[in-house]
Amino acid sequence: MADKNFTIHALAEELKSGKLTSVELCRRCLDAVAAKDGEIGAFIKYDADKIMTLAAESDARRKEGKALSAWDGIPIGIKDNICVTGETCSCASKILEKVVSPYSATAVNKLTAKGFIPFGRLNMDEFAMGSSCENSAVKRTCNPLDTSRVPGGSSGGSAAAVAAGFVPAALGSDTGGSIRQPAAFCGIVGVKPTYGRVSRSGLVAFASSLDQIGPMTNDVVDSAILSSIISGKDPLDSTSLDEAVPDFAAAALRGAEARSLAGVKVGLPKEYFTSGLDAGVKEELDKAIEKVKALGGEIVDVSLPHSKYAVTVYYILATAEASANLARFDGMRYGARVEAGDLNETYFKSRGAGFGNEVKRRILLGTYVLSSGYYDAYYLRAQKVRTLIRKDFAEAFEKCDILMTPVTPAVAFKFGAKSDPLQMYLSDIFTIALNISGNCGLSMPCGTDPESGMPVGVQFMAPHLAEEKLFEVTAAFGAAE
Repeated sequence: MADKNFTIHALAEELKSGKLTSVELCRRCLDAVAAKDGEIGAFIKYDADKIMTLAAESDARRKEGKALSAWDGIPIGIKDNICVTGETCSCASKILEKVVSPYSATAVNKLTAKGFIPFGRLNMDEFAMGSSCENSAVKRTCNPLDTSRVPGGSSGGSAAAVAAGFVPAALGSDTGGSIRQPAAFCGIVGVKPTYGRVSRSGLVAFASSLDQIGPMTNDVVDSAILSSIISGKDPLDSTSLDEAVPDFAAAALRGAEARSLAGVKVGLPKEYFTSGLDAGVKEELDKAIEKVKALGGEIVDVSLPHSKYAVTVYYILATAEASANLARFDGMRYGARVEAGDLNETYFKSRGAGFGNEVKRRILLGTYVLSSGYYDAYYLRAQKVRTLIRKDFAEAFEKCDILMTPVTPAVAFKFGAKSDPLQMYLSDIFTIALNISGNCGLSMPCGTDPESGMPVGVQFMAPHLAEEKLFEVTAAFGAAE
Protein backbone atom coordinates (compact mmCIF):
# COMPACT_ATOMS: atom_id res chain seq x y z
CA MET A 1 0.00 0.00 0.00
CA ALA A 2 0.98 3.63 -0.38
CA ASP A 3 3.70 4.83 2.00
CA LYS A 4 2.32 8.08 3.42
CA ASN A 5 5.77 9.04 4.70
CA PHE A 6 7.61 8.61 1.39
CA THR A 7 6.10 11.62 -0.35
CA ILE A 8 7.40 14.50 -2.41
CA HIS A 9 6.16 17.11 0.06
CA ALA A 10 7.68 15.30 3.08
CA LEU A 11 11.01 14.81 1.31
CA ALA A 12 11.05 18.48 0.31
CA GLU A 13 10.87 19.45 3.98
CA GLU A 14 13.76 17.13 4.86
CA LEU A 15 15.87 18.50 2.02
CA LYS A 16 15.09 22.07 3.05
CA SER A 17 16.00 21.45 6.69
CA GLY A 18 19.25 19.70 5.80
CA LYS A 19 18.21 16.42 7.44
CA LEU A 20 18.54 14.78 4.04
CA THR A 21 20.57 15.38 0.90
CA SER A 22 19.64 14.45 -2.64
CA VAL A 23 22.67 12.17 -2.79
CA GLU A 24 21.46 10.31 0.31
CA LEU A 25 17.93 10.09 -1.04
CA CYS A 26 18.93 8.83 -4.47
CA ARG A 27 21.37 6.36 -2.94
CA ARG A 28 18.56 5.06 -0.74
CA CYS A 29 16.36 4.60 -3.80
CA LEU A 30 19.11 2.89 -5.79
CA ASP A 31 19.84 0.53 -2.89
CA ALA A 32 16.13 -0.36 -2.67
CA VAL A 33 16.03 -1.10 -6.40
CA ALA A 34 19.18 -3.23 -6.19
CA ALA A 35 17.77 -5.17 -3.24
CA LYS A 36 14.22 -5.81 -4.44
CA ASP A 37 13.72 -5.11 -8.13
CA GLY A 38 15.13 -8.47 -9.14
CA GLU A 39 11.94 -9.92 -7.71
CA ILE A 40 9.54 -7.16 -8.80
CA GLY A 41 10.89 -6.10 -12.20
CA ALA A 42 9.65 -2.50 -12.27
CA PHE A 43 12.68 -1.08 -14.10
CA ILE A 44 13.77 -1.83 -17.64
CA LYS A 45 17.00 0.05 -17.00
CA TYR A 46 18.50 2.90 -14.99
CA ASP A 47 21.83 4.74 -14.99
CA ALA A 48 23.02 4.91 -11.39
CA ASP A 49 26.05 7.09 -12.20
CA LYS A 50 23.91 9.66 -14.04
CA ILE A 51 21.37 9.74 -11.21
CA MET A 52 24.06 10.28 -8.58
CA THR A 53 25.71 13.01 -10.66
CA LEU A 54 22.40 14.88 -10.93
CA ALA A 55 21.85 14.42 -7.18
CA ALA A 56 25.28 15.89 -6.41
CA GLU A 57 24.53 18.86 -8.69
CA SER A 58 21.23 19.40 -6.85
CA ASP A 59 22.96 19.38 -3.46
CA ALA A 60 25.51 21.89 -4.73
CA ARG A 61 22.72 24.23 -5.89
CA ARG A 62 20.90 23.94 -2.60
CA LYS A 63 24.11 24.60 -0.63
CA GLU A 64 24.62 27.82 -2.62
CA GLY A 65 21.01 28.89 -2.02
CA LYS A 66 20.16 28.37 -5.70
CA ALA A 67 17.77 25.42 -5.52
CA LEU A 68 15.53 25.32 -8.60
CA SER A 69 12.47 24.74 -6.42
CA ALA A 70 11.41 23.09 -3.18
CA TRP A 71 11.47 19.80 -5.10
CA ASP A 72 15.05 20.09 -6.34
CA GLY A 73 16.84 16.74 -5.96
CA ILE A 74 13.81 14.47 -5.69
CA PRO A 75 13.84 11.40 -7.99
CA ILE A 76 10.88 10.50 -10.21
CA GLY A 77 10.44 7.35 -12.29
CA ILE A 78 9.54 7.63 -15.98
CA LYS A 79 7.39 5.19 -17.95
CA ASP A 80 9.25 3.81 -20.95
CA ASN A 81 7.04 5.54 -23.54
CA ILE A 82 7.95 9.04 -22.29
CA CYS A 83 11.14 10.47 -23.79
CA VAL A 84 14.17 11.56 -21.77
CA THR A 85 17.16 12.99 -23.65
CA GLY A 86 19.98 10.47 -24.05
CA GLU A 87 18.00 7.52 -22.68
CA THR A 88 16.38 4.66 -24.54
CA CYS A 89 12.63 4.85 -25.07
CA SER A 90 11.67 1.35 -26.14
CA CYS A 91 7.96 1.30 -25.16
CA ALA A 92 8.89 -2.19 -23.85
CA SER A 93 9.07 -3.36 -27.48
CA LYS A 94 11.79 -5.16 -29.42
CA ILE A 95 11.32 -2.83 -32.36
CA LEU A 96 12.54 0.20 -30.36
CA GLU A 97 14.85 -1.45 -27.81
CA LYS A 98 17.97 0.37 -29.05
CA VAL A 99 16.42 3.74 -29.91
CA VAL A 100 17.84 6.64 -27.85
CA SER A 101 15.71 9.75 -27.38
CA PRO A 102 17.20 12.92 -28.93
CA TYR A 103 14.92 15.11 -26.79
CA SER A 104 12.80 15.01 -23.64
CA ALA A 105 9.03 15.10 -23.33
CA THR A 106 7.64 18.51 -22.36
CA ALA A 107 6.35 17.02 -19.08
CA VAL A 108 9.87 15.78 -18.27
CA ASN A 109 11.41 19.16 -19.17
CA LYS A 110 8.98 20.90 -16.82
CA LEU A 111 9.95 18.55 -14.00
CA THR A 112 13.69 18.82 -14.55
CA ALA A 113 13.35 22.61 -14.65
CA LYS A 114 12.16 22.29 -11.05
CA GLY A 115 15.10 20.02 -10.18
CA PHE A 116 13.37 16.64 -10.28
CA ILE A 117 15.73 13.82 -11.23
CA PRO A 118 14.53 11.35 -13.91
CA PHE A 119 15.08 7.97 -12.32
CA GLY A 120 15.24 5.15 -14.87
CA ARG A 121 12.92 3.60 -17.44
CA LEU A 122 9.87 1.81 -16.07
CA ASN A 123 8.36 -1.32 -17.57
CA MET A 124 4.97 -1.32 -19.30
CA ASP A 125 2.75 -3.27 -21.64
CA GLU A 126 4.26 -2.96 -25.11
CA PHE A 127 3.24 0.38 -26.66
CA ALA A 128 0.85 0.81 -23.69
CA MET A 129 -1.39 -1.97 -25.01
CA GLY A 130 -2.51 -4.04 -22.05
CA SER A 131 -3.98 -4.08 -18.57
CA SER A 132 -1.53 -6.26 -16.67
CA CYS A 133 2.06 -5.56 -17.78
CA GLU A 134 2.13 -9.13 -19.14
CA ASN A 135 2.52 -7.80 -22.70
CA SER A 136 5.99 -6.32 -22.15
CA ALA A 137 8.55 -7.69 -24.57
CA VAL A 138 11.29 -7.00 -22.01
CA LYS A 139 10.36 -8.61 -18.69
CA ARG A 140 7.56 -9.37 -16.25
CA THR A 141 6.64 -6.87 -13.56
CA CYS A 142 5.06 -8.21 -10.37
CA ASN A 143 2.75 -6.53 -7.90
CA PRO A 144 4.94 -5.59 -4.90
CA LEU A 145 2.10 -6.51 -2.52
CA ASP A 146 1.85 -10.06 -3.87
CA THR A 147 4.35 -11.11 -6.52
CA SER A 148 2.04 -13.84 -7.81
CA ARG A 149 -0.29 -11.09 -9.03
CA VAL A 150 -0.09 -8.50 -11.81
CA PRO A 151 0.60 -4.82 -11.05
CA GLY A 152 -1.94 -3.72 -13.66
CA GLY A 153 -1.18 -1.95 -16.87
CA SER A 154 -0.11 -0.49 -19.01
CA SER A 155 1.74 1.67 -16.45
CA GLY A 156 2.48 -1.38 -14.31
CA GLY A 157 6.16 -0.57 -13.86
CA SER A 158 5.35 2.96 -12.67
CA ALA A 159 2.77 1.70 -10.17
CA ALA A 160 5.07 -1.05 -8.90
CA ALA A 161 8.03 1.31 -8.49
CA VAL A 162 6.00 3.68 -6.30
CA ALA A 163 4.27 0.93 -4.32
CA ALA A 164 7.59 -0.82 -3.69
CA GLY A 165 9.17 2.36 -2.33
CA PHE A 166 11.75 2.61 -5.10
CA VAL A 167 10.74 6.20 -5.95
CA PRO A 168 8.28 8.60 -4.31
CA ALA A 169 6.50 9.24 -7.62
CA ALA A 170 6.43 8.27 -11.27
CA LEU A 171 4.95 9.41 -14.56
CA GLY A 172 2.58 7.12 -16.41
CA SER A 173 0.30 7.44 -19.41
CA ASP A 174 -3.43 6.77 -19.49
CA THR A 175 -5.26 5.86 -22.71
CA GLY A 176 -8.12 3.82 -21.27
CA GLY A 177 -7.25 3.52 -17.59
CA SER A 178 -3.54 2.75 -17.76
CA ILE A 179 -2.71 5.01 -14.81
CA ARG A 180 -5.82 4.54 -12.68
CA GLN A 181 -6.13 0.76 -12.94
CA PRO A 182 -2.53 -0.12 -11.92
CA ALA A 183 -2.73 2.54 -9.20
CA ALA A 184 -5.76 0.71 -7.80
CA PHE A 185 -4.08 -2.69 -8.09
CA CYS A 186 -0.97 -1.45 -6.24
CA GLY A 187 -2.69 0.73 -3.62
CA ILE A 188 -1.42 4.15 -4.71
CA VAL A 189 -2.87 7.34 -6.26
CA GLY A 190 -3.10 7.81 -10.04
CA VAL A 191 -4.42 10.78 -12.04
CA LYS A 192 -5.78 11.02 -15.58
CA PRO A 193 -5.85 14.76 -16.41
CA THR A 194 -8.38 16.48 -18.65
CA TYR A 195 -7.46 15.78 -22.26
CA GLY A 196 -5.16 18.58 -23.38
CA ARG A 197 -4.27 19.71 -19.85
CA VAL A 198 -0.81 18.07 -20.14
CA SER A 199 1.30 18.17 -23.30
CA ARG A 200 1.70 14.92 -25.20
CA SER A 201 4.93 16.09 -26.83
CA GLY A 202 7.51 13.37 -26.19
CA LEU A 203 4.91 10.73 -25.36
CA VAL A 204 5.07 7.92 -27.92
CA ALA A 205 1.57 7.88 -29.37
CA PHE A 206 -0.81 4.95 -28.98
CA ALA A 207 -4.22 6.62 -29.51
CA SER A 208 -3.70 10.34 -29.93
CA SER A 209 -7.24 11.44 -29.02
CA LEU A 210 -7.16 9.45 -25.77
CA ASP A 211 -3.55 9.46 -24.45
CA GLN A 212 -2.59 11.61 -21.45
CA ILE A 213 0.50 11.76 -19.23
CA GLY A 214 -0.25 11.81 -15.50
CA PRO A 215 1.34 11.31 -12.08
CA MET A 216 1.38 8.20 -9.88
CA THR A 217 2.13 8.92 -6.22
CA ASN A 218 1.67 7.90 -2.60
CA ASP A 219 -0.92 10.56 -1.80
CA VAL A 220 -3.24 13.11 -3.39
CA VAL A 221 -1.12 16.13 -2.43
CA ASP A 222 1.86 14.75 -4.36
CA SER A 223 -0.30 14.13 -7.42
CA ALA A 224 -1.56 17.71 -7.19
CA ILE A 225 2.00 19.06 -6.93
CA LEU A 226 3.12 17.17 -10.03
CA SER A 227 -0.04 18.02 -11.96
CA SER A 228 0.51 21.75 -11.36
CA ILE A 229 4.03 21.46 -12.73
CA ILE A 230 3.38 19.40 -15.87
CA SER A 231 0.13 21.10 -16.96
CA GLY A 232 -0.16 24.00 -19.37
CA LYS A 233 -0.14 25.06 -23.02
CA ASP A 234 2.74 23.72 -25.12
CA PRO A 235 3.53 25.05 -28.62
CA LEU A 236 4.87 21.59 -29.45
CA ASP A 237 1.42 20.02 -28.95
CA SER A 238 -1.46 21.59 -30.87
CA THR A 239 -3.99 19.68 -28.74
CA SER A 240 -2.71 21.15 -25.47
CA LEU A 241 -5.12 23.64 -23.94
CA ASP A 242 -4.35 27.32 -23.50
CA GLU A 243 -5.97 27.45 -20.06
CA ALA A 244 -4.72 28.87 -16.78
CA VAL A 245 -3.34 26.23 -14.42
CA PRO A 246 -4.67 26.69 -10.87
CA ASP A 247 -2.58 25.83 -7.84
CA PHE A 248 -3.69 22.22 -7.53
CA ALA A 249 -1.44 21.63 -4.53
CA ALA A 250 -3.13 24.44 -2.60
CA ALA A 251 -6.52 22.90 -3.40
CA ALA A 252 -5.36 19.50 -2.16
CA LEU A 253 -3.96 20.99 1.04
CA ARG A 254 -7.26 22.81 1.65
CA GLY A 255 -9.13 19.56 1.31
CA ALA A 256 -6.71 17.62 3.49
CA GLU A 257 -6.96 20.24 6.22
CA ALA A 258 -10.74 20.54 6.08
CA ARG A 259 -11.46 16.80 5.97
CA SER A 260 -14.98 17.69 5.00
CA LEU A 261 -17.18 17.21 1.96
CA ALA A 262 -19.94 19.50 3.20
CA GLY A 263 -21.83 20.98 0.26
CA VAL A 264 -20.29 18.55 -2.25
CA LYS A 265 -22.71 16.56 -4.40
CA VAL A 266 -21.21 13.15 -5.21
CA GLY A 267 -22.88 11.29 -8.07
CA LEU A 268 -23.11 7.50 -8.19
CA PRO A 269 -23.70 6.31 -11.79
CA LYS A 270 -26.03 3.32 -11.55
CA GLU A 271 -24.32 1.62 -14.51
CA TYR A 272 -21.08 1.30 -12.50
CA PHE A 273 -22.54 -0.41 -9.45
CA THR A 274 -23.59 -3.72 -10.98
CA SER A 275 -23.67 -7.40 -10.12
CA GLY A 276 -20.32 -7.74 -11.91
CA LEU A 277 -18.42 -6.32 -8.94
CA ASP A 278 -16.53 -8.81 -6.78
CA ALA A 279 -17.97 -9.06 -3.27
CA GLY A 280 -14.84 -7.65 -1.60
CA VAL A 281 -14.71 -4.67 -3.97
CA LYS A 282 -18.40 -3.92 -3.44
CA GLU A 283 -17.99 -4.13 0.34
CA GLU A 284 -15.17 -1.57 0.37
CA LEU A 285 -16.99 0.74 -2.04
CA ASP A 286 -20.07 0.65 0.17
CA LYS A 287 -17.84 1.73 3.06
CA ALA A 288 -16.42 4.53 0.88
CA ILE A 289 -19.95 5.76 0.13
CA GLU A 290 -20.75 5.81 3.84
CA LYS A 291 -17.51 7.72 4.43
CA VAL A 292 -18.59 10.38 1.92
CA LYS A 293 -21.88 10.75 3.80
CA ALA A 294 -20.08 10.95 7.15
CA LEU A 295 -17.92 13.77 5.78
CA GLY A 296 -21.04 15.74 4.86
CA GLY A 297 -21.19 14.89 1.17
CA GLU A 298 -24.55 14.53 -0.53
CA ILE A 299 -25.02 11.32 -2.52
CA VAL A 300 -26.84 11.81 -5.83
CA ASP A 301 -28.01 9.02 -8.13
CA VAL A 302 -27.08 9.67 -11.75
CA SER A 303 -26.99 7.74 -14.99
CA LEU A 304 -24.44 7.35 -17.79
CA PRO A 305 -26.64 5.27 -20.11
CA HIS A 306 -24.23 5.01 -23.02
CA SER A 307 -21.31 3.83 -20.86
CA LYS A 308 -22.30 0.25 -21.71
CA TYR A 309 -20.89 0.93 -25.18
CA ALA A 310 -17.63 2.42 -23.90
CA VAL A 311 -15.47 -0.70 -24.25
CA THR A 312 -16.69 -1.29 -27.82
CA VAL A 313 -16.19 2.35 -28.79
CA TYR A 314 -12.74 2.41 -27.19
CA TYR A 315 -11.45 -0.68 -28.99
CA ILE A 316 -12.59 0.73 -32.33
CA LEU A 317 -11.19 4.23 -31.87
CA ALA A 318 -7.99 3.25 -30.03
CA THR A 319 -7.04 0.50 -32.46
CA ALA A 320 -7.79 2.71 -35.46
CA GLU A 321 -5.49 5.42 -34.11
CA ALA A 322 -2.86 2.85 -33.12
CA SER A 323 -2.88 1.43 -36.65
CA ALA A 324 -2.04 4.88 -38.00
CA ASN A 325 0.44 5.85 -35.29
CA LEU A 326 2.43 2.62 -35.36
CA ALA A 327 2.79 2.67 -39.15
CA ARG A 328 5.94 4.74 -38.65
CA PHE A 329 7.75 1.79 -37.05
CA ASP A 330 8.68 0.02 -40.27
CA GLY A 331 12.38 -0.81 -39.86
CA MET A 332 13.37 1.84 -42.37
CA ARG A 333 13.78 5.16 -40.58
CA TYR A 334 14.71 3.94 -37.11
CA GLY A 335 14.23 0.94 -34.88
CA ALA A 336 14.99 -2.73 -35.45
CA ARG A 337 15.25 -3.95 -39.04
CA VAL A 338 15.20 -7.49 -40.40
CA GLU A 339 16.97 -7.49 -43.75
CA ALA A 340 15.10 -9.25 -46.55
CA GLY A 341 15.07 -9.62 -50.32
CA ASP A 342 12.94 -6.59 -51.15
CA LEU A 343 11.29 -3.57 -49.54
CA ASN A 344 7.89 -5.16 -48.81
CA GLU A 345 9.44 -8.26 -47.33
CA THR A 346 11.65 -6.09 -45.12
CA TYR A 347 8.57 -4.27 -43.85
CA PHE A 348 6.75 -7.52 -43.12
CA LYS A 349 9.67 -9.22 -41.40
CA SER A 350 10.75 -6.16 -39.38
CA ARG A 351 7.27 -5.51 -38.04
CA GLY A 352 6.56 -9.20 -37.59
CA ALA A 353 9.67 -9.70 -35.46
CA GLY A 354 9.52 -6.32 -33.72
CA PHE A 355 5.90 -6.26 -32.51
CA GLY A 356 4.33 -8.58 -29.94
CA ASN A 357 1.06 -10.43 -30.41
CA GLU A 358 -1.17 -7.88 -28.65
CA VAL A 359 0.26 -5.00 -30.69
CA LYS A 360 -0.23 -6.97 -33.91
CA ARG A 361 -3.82 -7.79 -32.89
CA ARG A 362 -4.65 -4.13 -32.36
CA ILE A 363 -2.96 -2.96 -35.56
CA LEU A 364 -4.93 -5.54 -37.55
CA LEU A 365 -8.21 -4.59 -35.88
CA GLY A 366 -7.55 -0.88 -36.40
CA THR A 367 -6.65 -1.36 -40.04
CA TYR A 368 -9.84 -3.35 -40.53
CA VAL A 369 -12.19 -0.73 -39.03
CA LEU A 370 -10.56 1.99 -41.15
CA SER A 371 -10.71 0.01 -44.38
CA SER A 372 -13.01 0.80 -47.30
CA GLY A 373 -16.47 -0.55 -46.69
CA TYR A 374 -16.08 -0.75 -42.91
CA TYR A 375 -15.18 2.83 -41.99
CA ASP A 376 -18.81 4.00 -41.82
CA ALA A 377 -20.05 0.83 -40.13
CA TYR A 378 -17.48 0.90 -37.34
CA TYR A 379 -15.22 3.96 -36.99
CA LEU A 380 -17.75 6.65 -37.91
CA ARG A 381 -20.45 5.05 -35.77
CA ALA A 382 -18.05 4.78 -32.84
CA GLN A 383 -17.31 8.52 -33.11
CA LYS A 384 -21.05 9.25 -32.96
CA VAL A 385 -21.45 7.12 -29.83
CA ARG A 386 -18.43 8.90 -28.35
CA THR A 387 -20.41 12.13 -28.63
CA LEU A 388 -23.30 10.51 -26.76
CA ILE A 389 -20.96 9.36 -23.98
CA ARG A 390 -19.60 12.90 -23.62
CA LYS A 391 -23.16 14.20 -23.46
CA ASP A 392 -23.98 11.69 -20.68
CA PHE A 393 -21.13 13.04 -18.57
CA ALA A 394 -22.14 16.65 -19.19
CA GLU A 395 -25.71 15.91 -18.09
CA ALA A 396 -24.54 14.00 -15.01
CA PHE A 397 -22.33 16.90 -13.93
CA GLU A 398 -25.35 19.20 -14.05
CA LYS A 399 -26.68 17.20 -11.09
CA CYS A 400 -23.46 16.73 -9.10
CA ASP A 401 -19.98 18.13 -8.56
CA ILE A 402 -18.07 14.89 -8.88
CA LEU A 403 -18.68 11.25 -9.76
CA MET A 404 -17.61 8.29 -7.63
CA THR A 405 -17.22 4.79 -9.09
CA PRO A 406 -15.21 1.57 -8.83
CA VAL A 407 -11.88 1.53 -10.66
CA THR A 408 -11.94 -2.16 -11.50
CA PRO A 409 -14.45 -4.99 -11.07
CA ALA A 410 -11.93 -6.99 -9.00
CA VAL A 411 -8.58 -6.63 -7.25
CA ALA A 412 -5.25 -7.47 -8.91
CA PHE A 413 -5.48 -10.91 -10.48
CA LYS A 414 -2.96 -13.73 -10.72
CA PHE A 415 -0.60 -13.99 -13.67
CA GLY A 416 -2.22 -15.86 -16.54
CA ALA A 417 -5.73 -15.55 -15.10
CA LYS A 418 -6.97 -13.52 -18.08
CA SER A 419 -5.41 -15.23 -21.07
CA ASP A 420 -8.51 -14.46 -23.17
CA PRO A 421 -8.04 -10.95 -24.68
CA LEU A 422 -11.74 -10.12 -24.21
CA GLN A 423 -11.51 -10.90 -20.48
CA MET A 424 -8.46 -8.65 -20.25
CA TYR A 425 -10.17 -5.82 -22.10
CA LEU A 426 -13.05 -5.87 -19.60
CA SER A 427 -10.58 -5.07 -16.80
CA ASP A 428 -10.87 -1.45 -17.95
CA ILE A 429 -14.66 -1.35 -18.13
CA PHE A 430 -14.94 1.38 -15.44
CA THR A 431 -12.05 3.57 -16.64
CA ILE A 432 -12.44 3.74 -20.42
CA ALA A 433 -15.42 6.12 -20.59
CA LEU A 434 -13.43 8.89 -18.91
CA ASN A 435 -10.84 8.86 -21.70
CA ILE A 436 -13.60 8.87 -24.31
CA SER A 437 -15.23 11.89 -22.65
CA GLY A 438 -11.93 13.74 -22.10
CA ASN A 439 -12.73 14.59 -18.47
CA CYS A 440 -10.36 14.21 -15.52
CA GLY A 441 -10.27 11.47 -12.91
CA LEU A 442 -8.30 10.08 -9.99
CA SER A 443 -7.90 6.60 -8.52
CA MET A 444 -7.01 6.17 -4.84
CA PRO A 445 -7.09 3.37 -2.25
CA CYS A 446 -10.30 3.00 -0.27
CA GLY A 447 -9.82 -0.31 1.53
CA THR A 448 -8.58 -3.88 1.36
CA ASP A 449 -10.29 -6.94 -0.05
CA PRO A 450 -10.87 -9.17 2.99
CA GLU A 451 -10.27 -12.40 1.05
CA SER A 452 -7.07 -11.61 -0.84
CA GLY A 453 -5.68 -8.78 1.29
CA MET A 454 -5.15 -6.74 -1.91
CA PRO A 455 -6.03 -3.03 -2.14
CA VAL A 456 -9.36 -1.82 -3.51
CA GLY A 457 -9.45 1.48 -5.40
CA VAL A 458 -12.15 4.10 -5.75
CA GLN A 459 -12.38 6.43 -8.75
CA PHE A 460 -13.46 10.06 -8.59
CA MET A 461 -14.27 11.81 -11.88
CA ALA A 462 -14.71 15.55 -12.40
CA PRO A 463 -15.80 17.78 -15.29
CA HIS A 464 -13.55 19.13 -18.02
CA LEU A 465 -10.72 21.22 -16.48
CA ALA A 466 -12.05 20.69 -12.94
CA GLU A 467 -8.85 19.21 -11.49
CA GLU A 468 -8.84 21.81 -8.73
CA LYS A 469 -12.16 20.46 -7.39
CA LEU A 470 -11.01 16.89 -7.97
CA PHE A 471 -7.90 17.33 -5.82
CA GLU A 472 -9.73 19.17 -3.06
CA VAL A 473 -12.40 16.48 -2.76
CA THR A 474 -10.07 13.50 -2.98
CA ALA A 475 -7.57 15.00 -0.52
CA ALA A 476 -10.40 15.51 1.98
CA PHE A 477 -11.58 11.94 1.43
CA GLY A 478 -8.05 10.55 1.82
CA ALA A 479 -7.15 12.57 4.91
CA ALA A 480 -10.28 11.64 6.89
CA GLU A 481 -10.17 8.43 8.89
